[in-house]
Amino acid sequence: MAKKNYILDTNVLLHDSKSIFCFEDNTVILPLVVIEELDRFKKENSEIGRNARHVARELDLLRQKGKLTNGGVDLENGGKLRVLFTPQESDLVKNLPDALSRDTADNHILALASKMDQEQQVPTILVTKDINLRIKAHSLNLQAQDYTTDKVSFDKLFPGSFESPASPQTIDKFYREGKLSMADLSFDEQSELPFFYPHTCATLHCGQQSAIGRVCSKSDSIVPLCNVPKEGFWGISPRNREQKFALDLLADPQIHLVSLVGKAGTGKTLLAIAAGLHQVADQGLYRKLLVSRPVFPMGRDLGFLPGELDEKLAPWMQPIYDNVDLLLNGVPCDDDKDLRRGKAAGNQKRRRGHQELVEMGWMEIEALTYIRGRSIPKQYLIVDEAQNLTPHEVKTIITRAGEGTKIVLTGDPYQIDNPYVDAESNGLTYVVEKFKDSSLAGHITLSKGERSELAEAASNIL
Repeated sequence: MAKKNYILDTNVLLHDSKSIFCFEDNTVILPLVVIEELDRFKKENSEIGRNARHVARELDLLRQKGKLTNGGVDLENGGKLRVLFTPQESDLVKNLPDALSRDTADNHILALASKMDQEQQVPTILVTKDINLRIKAHSLNLQAQDYTTDKVSFDKLFPGSFESPASPQTIDKFYREGKLSMADLSFDEQSELPFFYPHTCATLHCGQQSAIGRVCSKSDSIVPLCNVPKEGFWGISPRNREQKFALDLLADPQIHLVSLVGKAGTGKTLLAIAAGLHQVADQGLYRKLLVSRPVFPMGRDLGFLPGELDEKLAPWMQPIYDNVDLLLNGVPCDDDKDLRRGKAAGNQKRRRGHQELVEMGWMEIEALTYIRGRSIPKQYLIVDEAQNLTPHEVKTIITRAGEGTKIVLTGDPYQIDNPYVDAESNGLTYVVEKFKDSSLAGHITLSKGERSELAEAASNIL
């Protein structure tokens, strides 16, 4: 098989600091202008800055093995790494059309790719997460592709649940015995058999008769949902089957990582907060509810906003405040006991908001900017809008979990603000795919909107 030349854009290295080792036995080429761009990012306190510094350290170690220029340095996977000068002015004129500026780093990379494509006997491929740069490369008849090492096929993403036809006798047996062996299930021969990963939610149906349950991680059977009372948590009751599945996963202390994927209005964040407050305030399973969202991009200096830390966080965390206040709305109370039980005591009494939960020590709001290096024991951590995180950023968050901590990731892969991740390369879908066969994790995809009739219509129509 012919070897290939892969020219990496700066954003690939900032996305995955180990990317230079992910191209098998081919040659990885870094244009010198990419090294200059890395130098600009290295002082940032964000994940991007940390990746820039890590790449610089890796390159420094590799240069000690030989010259990065000319023939390059051998990599452990059998490939080579080369750092090449971008073309001179004469080459830029020769390899770039007049419509493209000669002053931008992207176009210098394009010119190098064009020059190598013409001079080398092996295929040259530009790897970039910049969509526009891939389009420009295509217009110059150059091969260009996204960095796909950590991509997950969103169309084939594990849904976290399955449906199975069942006979009336099978459903009766499930209710009677409180479990059902997988051997008792039957599937359409033309359909693919579901993968019975731990904690996969199940729906058994036969005409008007149905039953729901969850795959037991300790036995080859389906068991009924048992973690959610009919009244729900903190006044929030499940409105559909998917929300029942979600609350059951959220309320199970044996599941330490829960991922909720769904469009806007499906109740992901509200369910996570309600279940979290129940386990913190009512059951005492966790010391506090820690809620965070990416201050996009992750790691942005909060000094750009005026005021103290709480004031800086307020615009980013307002959706969290809205959900907490919704939970407390209609729960006026005079003392902590009433608040803990969620009992109403009459409209004449004052209502409590999220700030009082913070003052009581039950809840804490924090930016993901400051989570690196921490150890978080015995807390219920919710990371909202997790679709804006890279796989490496999500790994950083999950590895902060101390003993007895539960992490909940929520998000909508169709609403991504990060320009360098998409529905298939973001951290949320990456976690779903990698943890689907782990007994420590549970996942459910929510599809039915419950925010309002108008919100659901807008989500489907617009």
